[in-house]
Amino acid sequence: MKRMRVTYDVKAGMAYIYLVDAIAPGEAVRQAIAGDDTVAVLDFDANGRLLGVELSTKRLHPDLLAIAEQIG
Repeated sequence: MKRMRVTYDVKAGMAYIYLVDAIAPGEAVRQAIAGDDTVAVLDFDANGRLLGVELSTKRLHPDLLAIAEQIG
């Protein structure tokens, strides 16, 4: 397993933390919202394993954003 990957979209103000090497199209079959005001969206596979987390870049520590891959 590779190390955790973090991407972020400056325009959208959103980041994604991959907890697996890659997520194939259609692999994330269930999403759950964590927090009262949509703090994060958790993506799960068909076996209930957590694949990744999408959240506002405002919620990430600046050190994590500094090493994240910018997309979009």
